Amino acid sequence: MASIDFSDPFTERTPRVVQAAKLHRSAARKKAQKFIVEGENSVEAALATGSATDLFITEQAATRFGHILTLAQNMGVYIHPINNRAAAHMSDTKTTTGLFAICNPVLWPLKQALRGTPQLLSIPVETNEPGNAGTLIRVADAMGADALVFAGETVDPQSSKCVRASAGSLFHLPVARESNIEAVLQSVRARGMQVLATSADGEVDLDDAEELLAKPIAWLFGNEAHGLGSELLQQADHRVRIPIRGRAESLNLATAASICLYESSKVLHAGSSKS
Repeated sequence: MASIDFSDPFTERTPRVVQAAKLHRSAARKKAQKFIVEGENSVEAALATGSATDLFITEQAATRFGHILTLAQNMGVYIHPINNRAAAHMSDTKTTTGLFAICNPVLWPLKQALRGTPQLLSIPVETNEPGNAGTLIRVADAMGADALVFAGETVDPQSSKCVRASAGSLFHLPVARESNIEAVLQSVRARGMQVLATSADGEVDLDDAEELLAKPIAWLFGNEAHGLGSELLQQADHRVRIPIRGRAESLNLATAASICLYESSKVLHAGSSKS
């Protein structure tokens, strides 16, 4: 590993640091066509997939994350030493890791995200919370979904909080963002997929849905506060309820998505192992 000179690191006033910190704002990300990620998982995934263009790192982080520094050097990424004040300025967390990457956009066009013959899709509708959005990406990645499509007016999946919650998974699977929900449904149906929607009063119990789950599925997950509207529920091929056997009134968005995608993945992989 080539040595990095920390004798004259960038400060919070260095123009590159100032511009990087601005990427926490949506307008700045859109203008620059870049976004910022922080932390070991996200930075390593960004580097490994070729999305990162620049690495900012403190001396302490260079010691702690030597493997990431080596990866950045091997990938030909620009490496910028920074001091602790610069790291604090670039971070949106109380305690910074001192490790940042500037990345090119990684969101996929809808058509490309659904290319081929997808078997399992996650389609969160009008997701507002970046932490939830990131968790949904992570769950879809873990369960082997072919893609995730944020439908309707949603949070930016490339916001720093969302990327951090995804723990690197934003870089692992196709993630798209399409404001036109009808366009998403049309694209899904054009690929012969059935649309299942989660609903507390659905006519199908998830425990009894194995036959449905064996077919290519696009799951619709509703907004954190309001769920799925009646019109969208009517457009689904089936409305599926998750049985609640305890005293909880309901499940939050990320938990419901985790359960549904796990059950789908289990059935799909069981079917593929038999064939």
